[in-house]
Amino acid sequence: MELPADLRLILVHKQKTSGRLRFLRLPHGTVAFTPLPPLSDLMDNADPPQVVHHPAAFIKAAEDRLGLPAGSLAHEPEFQVTVDTPAGPVAMHLASFTTIDPPFDEAAALGGRFIAITEAMGGMPVEMDLLRHAYEVLLG
Repeated sequence: MELPADLRLILVHKQKTSGRLRFLRLPHGTVAFTPLPPLSDLMDNADPPQVVHHPAAFIKAAEDRLGLPAGSLAHEPEFQVTVDTPAGPVAMHLASFTTIDPPFDEAAALGGRFIAITEAMGGMPVEMDLLRHAYEVLLG
Protein backbone atom coordinates (compact mmCIF):
# COMPACT_ATOMS: atom_id res chain seq x y z
CA MET A 1 0.00 0.00 0.00
CA GLU A 2 1.29 3.44 -0.93
CA LEU A 3 0.69 6.65 0.96
CA PRO A 4 -2.05 8.89 -0.46
CA ALA A 5 -0.78 11.67 -2.74
CA ASP A 6 -2.07 14.33 -0.32
CA LEU A 7 -0.20 12.95 2.70
CA ARG A 8 3.45 12.89 3.75
CA LEU A 9 5.34 11.82 6.86
CA ILE A 10 8.21 13.05 8.95
CA LEU A 11 9.84 10.01 10.59
CA VAL A 12 11.80 10.51 13.80
CA HIS A 13 13.51 8.47 16.48
CA LYS A 14 13.54 9.83 20.03
CA GLN A 15 16.06 8.24 22.38
CA LYS A 16 14.08 7.40 25.51
CA THR A 17 16.91 8.00 27.98
CA SER A 18 18.47 11.16 26.54
CA GLY A 19 15.70 12.73 24.47
CA ARG A 20 18.01 12.85 21.44
CA LEU A 21 16.03 13.30 18.23
CA ARG A 22 17.15 11.90 14.90
CA PHE A 23 15.14 12.37 11.73
CA LEU A 24 15.11 9.93 8.83
CA ARG A 25 16.67 11.62 5.83
CA LEU A 26 16.02 9.91 2.52
CA PRO A 27 18.01 10.73 -0.65
CA HIS A 28 15.55 13.53 -1.51
CA GLY A 29 15.13 14.95 2.02
CA THR A 30 13.31 14.44 5.30
CA VAL A 31 9.76 14.11 3.95
CA ALA A 32 8.72 10.48 3.39
CA PHE A 33 8.30 9.02 0.93
CA THR A 34 7.72 11.47 -1.90
CA PRO A 35 9.43 14.87 -1.76
CA LEU A 36 7.40 18.03 -1.50
CA PRO A 37 7.50 20.00 -4.75
CA PRO A 38 9.33 23.32 -5.07
CA LEU A 39 7.34 26.37 -3.89
CA SER A 40 5.76 24.38 -1.05
CA ASP A 41 5.09 26.35 2.12
CA LEU A 42 3.38 25.85 5.47
CA MET A 43 -0.27 26.92 5.57
CA ASP A 44 -1.29 29.04 8.53
CA ASN A 45 -4.86 28.58 9.75
CA ALA A 46 -5.60 25.90 7.16
CA ASP A 47 -9.16 24.65 6.87
CA PRO A 48 -9.55 21.04 7.98
CA PRO A 49 -9.22 18.65 5.04
CA GLN A 50 -12.42 17.18 3.62
CA VAL A 51 -10.89 13.71 3.60
CA VAL A 52 -8.96 12.57 6.65
CA HIS A 53 -6.74 9.51 6.44
CA HIS A 54 -6.78 7.15 9.40
CA PRO A 55 -3.32 6.97 11.02
CA ALA A 56 -3.35 3.15 11.19
CA ALA A 57 -3.43 2.91 7.40
CA PHE A 58 -0.53 5.24 6.65
CA ILE A 59 1.55 4.02 9.60
CA LYS A 60 1.18 0.45 8.30
CA ALA A 61 2.11 1.61 4.79
CA ALA A 62 5.26 3.31 6.13
CA GLU A 63 6.26 0.24 8.16
CA ASP A 64 5.82 -1.93 5.06
CA ARG A 65 7.85 0.47 2.91
CA LEU A 66 10.67 0.38 5.47
CA GLY A 67 10.45 -3.39 5.96
CA LEU A 68 9.64 -3.00 9.66
CA PRO A 69 7.33 -5.15 11.79
CA ALA A 70 3.94 -3.85 12.89
CA GLY A 71 4.20 -1.57 15.91
CA SER A 72 7.58 -0.12 14.89
CA LEU A 73 6.06 3.32 14.26
CA ALA A 74 3.71 5.38 16.41
CA HIS A 75 1.63 8.31 15.16
CA GLU A 76 2.22 11.60 16.99
CA PRO A 77 -1.26 13.21 16.92
CA GLU A 78 -0.08 16.56 18.37
CA PHE A 79 1.71 17.30 15.09
CA GLN A 80 -0.88 18.62 12.63
CA VAL A 81 0.46 20.67 9.77
CA THR A 82 -0.78 21.37 6.27
CA VAL A 83 1.60 22.29 3.46
CA ASP A 84 0.47 24.34 0.49
CA THR A 85 1.88 22.87 -2.73
CA PRO A 86 1.30 23.78 -6.38
CA ALA A 87 -0.82 20.59 -6.64
CA GLY A 88 -2.93 21.44 -3.58
CA PRO A 89 -2.76 21.00 0.19
CA VAL A 90 -0.78 18.12 1.68
CA ALA A 91 -1.40 16.83 5.20
CA MET A 92 1.83 16.32 7.11
CA HIS A 93 2.03 13.76 9.91
CA LEU A 94 4.74 12.83 12.37
CA ALA A 95 5.56 9.24 13.26
CA SER A 96 8.17 8.10 15.74
CA PHE A 97 10.09 4.85 15.77
CA THR A 98 9.28 2.77 18.85
CA THR A 99 12.52 0.79 18.84
CA ILE A 100 15.34 1.39 21.32
CA ASP A 101 17.71 2.34 18.49
CA PRO A 102 16.88 3.79 15.08
CA PRO A 103 16.49 1.17 12.33
CA PHE A 104 19.76 2.07 10.63
CA ASP A 105 19.85 -0.92 8.25
CA GLU A 106 16.29 -0.40 7.03
CA ALA A 107 17.00 3.29 6.43
CA ALA A 108 20.20 2.47 4.54
CA ALA A 109 18.29 0.01 2.33
CA LEU A 110 16.28 3.00 1.06
CA GLY A 111 19.38 5.17 0.71
CA GLY A 112 18.57 6.99 3.93
CA ARG A 113 20.21 7.76 7.24
CA PHE A 114 19.31 9.34 10.56
CA ILE A 115 20.34 12.94 11.15
CA ALA A 116 20.12 15.58 13.86
CA ILE A 117 18.04 18.65 13.03
CA THR A 118 21.25 20.68 12.59
CA GLU A 119 22.33 18.36 9.75
CA ALA A 120 19.21 19.28 7.77
CA MET A 121 20.41 22.86 7.18
CA GLY A 122 20.57 23.78 3.52
CA GLY A 123 17.51 21.74 2.55
CA MET A 124 14.18 23.10 1.42
CA PRO A 125 12.97 25.86 3.78
CA VAL A 126 9.60 24.13 4.21
CA GLU A 127 11.37 20.98 5.42
CA MET A 128 13.31 22.98 8.02
CA ASP A 129 10.04 24.54 9.20
CA LEU A 130 8.49 21.07 9.50
CA LEU A 131 11.46 19.70 11.45
CA ARG A 132 11.40 22.69 13.82
CA HIS A 133 7.71 22.12 14.44
CA ALA A 134 8.28 18.39 15.05
CA TYR A 135 11.10 19.23 17.46
CA GLU A 136 8.82 21.58 19.40
CA VAL A 137 6.03 18.99 19.56
CA LEU A 138 8.34 16.23 20.82
CA LEU A 139 10.57 18.20 23.19
CA GLY A 140 8.52 21.28 24.01
